Amino acid sequence: MSTVAVPRIPGRLGRFVLRMFRPHVYATYGLLWVLALEGSAVSVSGAAWRPTGATWVRVLSVVLALLFLRMLDEQKDLAYDRVHHPDRPLVTGAITVAELRGAMVALTAVVAGLNAALSATAVLLVLAALGYGVFLAVLERLSAAVRDRQLLNLAVTYPVQVLLGVYVYGSLAAAGTVTADWRGALLLALCAGVFLHFEFARKTAWEAEPGARLYSADLGPRGSAAVTAAFAAGAVLCQVVLFAPDGVLGLLPCLTAALPLWGARRFLTARRGAWPLAAAMGFVVTTYLALAVRAVLLP
Repeated sequence: MSTVAVPRIPGRLGRFVLRMFRPHVYATYGLLWVLALEGSAVSVSGAAWRPTGATWVRVLSVVLALLFLRMLDEQKDLAYDRVHHPDRPLVTGAITVAELRGAMVALTAVVAGLNAALSATAVLLVLAALGYGVFLAVLERLSAAVRDRQLLNLAVTYPVQVLLGVYVYGSLAAAGTVTADWRGALLLALCAGVFLHFEFARKTAWEAEPGARLYSADLGPRGSAAVTAAFAAGAVLCQVVLFAPDGVLGLLPCLTAALPLWGARRFLTARRGAWPLAAAMGFVVTTYLALAVRAVLLP
């Protein structure tokens, strides 16, 4: 039996990745996030920035870490998916828990090996993010409150994104590329605002099916919309504080605020349906792209 099953595993994993990870989405996000964070960290220190080999190690590490976390999410959401998403690969048997866990072990080894070329600090920081993800899976299994209460779940799970940001910034500091200071914290807050704007936007709607995991189910549509817009505003404010000394050109990334403004107006005037996801995703992509371009052009 094993001689038949083993050759099929790469194909099953490949189909899982193409369907549930959507490399064109997650890889683009990871790429732009790392370029924006690294480029901004270097440029605000007054140095010129261009991507290096270490940059691409960070990009690949973040993308693989996101894949690791996606595989983990598929396992911890299995009970929910059996009811609300019966076509998911793990529910249908298109992939098994054992296959996903084996892939996660391989991803951990690859990420650790890649970062060993940077520094021991980089290895520890990226493994801390993966380890926290595993801890969350255990915590959700043990705590019904963490598992079922949407806002509490976000408060507990979001730090894994912060840890990936800390990995990027911390590996730069460990390499001596930047000196860690208050601007690093503000850059991480900027990235948090961008991500959380999208996170709330994709789970904000006027209507909700029973049992649906929406923030608007807890906060109400208008309350959830206000929080969604507030995260975008916070990200823009961080940009103003960080980049105002560079003049008008340095503040060009702030123009992406037009997208959440449009999304909020459309959602609140329609009074039905969901927050325009294209506007939220566009805000993420254009903000990170603008920050990366800004870093190349300035100082």
